[in-house]
Amino acid sequence: MIFTLLNISLLTLIIASAVMALTSILSKKTIADREKTSPYECGFDPKGSARLPFSLRFFLIAVIFLIFDVEITLLLPIASTLNITNVFSWLTASLIFLFILLIGLYYEWSQGALNWY
Repeated sequence: MIFTLLNISLLTLIIASAVMALTSILSKKTIADREKTSPYECGFDPKGSARLPFSLRFFLIAVIFLIFDVEITLLLPIASTLNITNVFSWLTASLIFLFILLIGLYYEWSQGALNWY
């Protein structure tokens, strides 16, 4: 048993090392462009001054994305508990939750946070 486990571990190590060596050889870029080698931060100019303010619209869209990402995280367990809970209480809790999120979305929309022009 130990001999077989040792062989499997050794074979796995050899295959993983070979794949890493192959990808390292094949992924070398021959053209070193300044734009491609510079770090990319979404919403920021990497070659500009670090003291310039960033776009507030970009920040608001990122916050809205996080809010709706958390919404999906909270709604999926609600849907999976439909079989084991009372349908009326499940529907009431889900609708209240969605209503609160829709009010927040309408508020963001009315404040112009979703307009890009």
